Amino acid sequence: MEKANRSIDSYIQNYSQLREKYRWQVTDQSVLMMVASLYISSNRTFDIDRFTDLADYIKSESGLFSPLRSESRFTFAALLDTKFENPKEKFPAFIAAYQALVSAGFSKNTFTYISAMLLATENPDDLKSLSERARSIYKKMREEHLFLTGHSDYPLAVMLAQNELQSDEMIFQIEDLYSKLSQNGFRKGNDLQSMSHILSLHENSTADDLVALSTEIYDRMKKEGIKPKTMFYPQIALLTFMEKGSDHLTEIKEVWEQLNAEKLFKWKKDINFMMAVNFVISDKIDHSSLLQTNLSTTIEILIKAQQAASISAISGAAVVASSNGGE
Repeated sequence: MEKANRSIDSYIQNYSQLREKYRWQVTDQSVLMMVASLYISSNRTFDIDRFTDLADYIKSESGLFSPLRSESRFTFAALLDTKFENPKEKFPAFIAAYQALVSAGFSKNTFTYISAMLLATENPDDLKSLSERARSIYKKMREEHLFLTGHSDYPLAVMLAQNELQSDEMIFQIEDLYSKLSQNGFRKGNDLQSMSHILSLHENSTADDLVALSTEIYDRMKKEGIKPKTMFYPQIALLTFMEKGSDHLTEIKEVWEQLNAEKLFKWKKDINFMMAVNFVISDKIDHSSLLQTNLSTTIEILIKAQQAASISAISGAAVVASSNGGE
């Protein structure tokens, strides 16, 4: 717990600095909580001046009606700053990835920018073909679940596009997971679909094994006194990537309770649980030889995608952008 306690202290310091500077510039302080947490899960020192300079740069380089001129710029400043030593130099590659996704048929919204960040992080050789493959996968996802699939699924479609499986085979695996999870007590809906997408990124694991792992974590949460809400399904999926993932729930609960006890965060218990999971998993990645490098990278990207999507879902503009209508 010593490392977790240091993470909490750093997180509080990061958030306090952000809140002091930007509290009147964001519609929901949860946005700043998420931004502060990105530095913890990335093990990156937060510098308010460096961050402010980067956020201002993003705004100055963006078009008049771009989401990057809104409070979303704080999200992307944090994502760039935590991933790259010279984030301004990476900004053109980020915009190029966004333009490739739009050209492939993705809508112009915050989630497309999040997806572009994932592409810029991976630095693919062929943006055009990967963007088109991601669009094809997204369309197949909508064919299976028209009313569940919306713009918020863009980032996972991009992640799935980097899988070597054929699109039809991949969609079959996701649907198999979705069906079997629902048969084992998980509630159908968008959160279960997201959970199925994340679980499908496992290599060399059967649907039955993944459902068993997920159910074990679900049951352990209840034993620990943590209500396994549907919004926590993506966190359950993340924990399946860890060896004996259910065993980490005791530590996660301790971190969660510490965050709940903080005056700054006591009204944000659901977000605090997400933070606790991310902090503990990130700590295990940094200090464990149990995880292969490629698996660590996958988990890091998943955490980034999940956090960024949460930030966007919180902000009012993104709620409209992520509506399930259209496409």
